[in-house]
Amino acid sequence: MLLPILKYGAEPLRRPTHAVDFFNSELEKIARNMVETMYSAPGIGLAANQVGIELQLATIDLTVGEDSKQLIVLCNPEVVRSEGEQKSDEGCLSIPDFTETIVRPSKMTVMGQDVHGNEIEFEAEGLLARCVSHEIDHLNGVLFIDHLSPLKRNLIRNKIKKLARTGEW
Repeated sequence: MLLPILKYGAEPLRRPTHAVDFFNSELEKIARNMVETMYSAPGIGLAANQVGIELQLATIDLTVGEDSKQLIVLCNPEVVRSEGEQKSDEGCLSIPDFTETIVRPSKMTVMGQDVHGNEIEFEAEGLLARCVSHEIDHLNGVLFIDHLSPLKRNLIRNKIKKLARTGEW
């Protein structure tokens, strides 16, 4: 089932999420719906609070569904080590049509759990590191525009306010 993706300005996007403490068919259903929503958008990552669910749950697939083996469903993610930095354009399903250059770690070690509660740990580099970092930020109530200078952030906010006034947001 497709879930509505919240846009910038929606309160749940700014609230830190709660740890996943149940691993059952309900969580699996939430994750399936998030994956379907992410692919439909189309996007490479989606955090639960982007669809109004305040859980530390994220879905990531850099292939946008082309290779099901690349899908990562991550509960309670935590970066245990990061190194280097990469600068690249970044966008967000909750702030559609806006991209900016953001600095993120170039490599990281991530720990968390799968939807069954099993612990997982993996290395992420390049685009995967960027995406994991972006989604973990979401789960903490942080948006990519928060990494911008106040001037750039305000320019985007003002454009969004104008779009909202005309009913386009």
